[in-house]
Amino acid sequence: MAAANGGGTELTAASATKAIDPLVKSPAMGTKVHVAVLDVTSGDVLYSRNADTMTTPASTTKLLTAAAVLDARGPSYRLSTRVVAGSAPGEVVLIGGGDPTLATTRNTLFPGAARLDLLAAQVKKSLGATKPTRLLYDTSLFSGPETAKGWDSSDISFGQVSRIQALMVNAGRVKPIHNEFGGDPRASNPADAAAKAFAKMLGVPSSAVRKGKAPESAGQPLGVVQSPPMVQLTDWMLEQSDNTAAEVLGRQVALAGGKPGTFDDATEAIVGRMRDLGLPADEADLYDASGLSRNNGISPTMLTQLLSLAASGQQPALSAIFGGLPVAGWSGTMLKRFVTPKPNQGGQGVVRAKTGTLSGVNTMAGTLTTADGRLLVFAIMASGSGNAITGRAALDAVAAKLVSCGC
Repeated sequence: MAAANGGGTELTAASATKAIDPLVKSPAMGTKVHVAVLDVTSGDVLYSRNADTMTTPASTTKLLTAAAVLDARGPSYRLSTRVVAGSAPGEVVLIGGGDPTLATTRNTLFPGAARLDLLAAQVKKSLGATKPTRLLYDTSLFSGPETAKGWDSSDISFGQVSRIQALMVNAGRVKPIHNEFGGDPRASNPADAAAKAFAKMLGVPSSAVRKGKAPESAGQPLGVVQSPPMVQLTDWMLEQSDNTAAEVLGRQVALAGGKPGTFDDATEAIVGRMRDLGLPADEADLYDASGLSRNNGISPTMLTQLLSLAASGQQPALSAIFGGLPVAGWSGTMLKRFVTPKPNQGGQGVVRAKTGTLSGVNTMAGTLTTADGRLLVFAIMASGSGNAITGRAALDAVAAKLVSCGC
């Protein structure tokens, strides 16, 4: 993979426009196209088309979520899932800490994830000869609606996302598998499913599992397991475009600021973080943290300014978002991109970007290095395409042309 750096021959706006304008105007892009291209080193805008106008971002929304939570919590922050003694004899309480990667046992979905089987072993050791007879599960860390405004009614049934609760295993999936475009069956009540799986490990019957709240004077935990560091959680969320993980991490931005863990508080907190970072936050209007909501609006300028700031090194925590960006022809949601037509293959291994797809919407925002070694950030956001495959290829063509550009 080509290394990104700040050197190389500087491009001009005129030459960049000459190179990509015909591709941006291709009918395959769709009926509405918004594009911004920025030179990271100089800060110059090399190409702009409807760049300051908000449009449907799809999963490029996750760039804002990742940057906000890394800024709010820091790359090393971990999410804890705890068990404490309940108020009644034989009662234990499983407290959801908002860890989307929590697993029942070892699996390959989330490498290094916290596990309920290890938590159960801790609890058994703490209790000694005492046998738990009742399990409560506490999901009070999050509140409000469990689905967002603008989500399609089929998003959960199709496996695109789970109901957003503070306790779940495998991001709410029934089985620890991931498919890029959905199709991962989800538990109808992720917290209840996780609690019943944990109860089985403790020898507590499912009939003795109830939703409840941990006593305020619970004392020392009977057991605690922690998620991988936040930087790993954001890496997974970006690379695999995990919608549930994005929503849960978005709530961490609100919680870090002392606000409730709701959709509204999370989105307000994410936009607020962008404003505090000096970014054009008035060009972001969010209803969720994942990009599933069609009510969301983000401008290409907002995305490129964020990527440029992250690349500048001025905010070290933000630089961590690049580790999770899929690489064209190599990883995550970009694994099968930049394949056809043949000229697009020049972007393989060089373009690193977050993609976004909704019906009729194709977006992509990330970084690339030109043939002359110049580091650029870009955002291409199109809607109204009648064919998703040709629409995505049209976006790829713009980025691939910039890669090959000696202009």
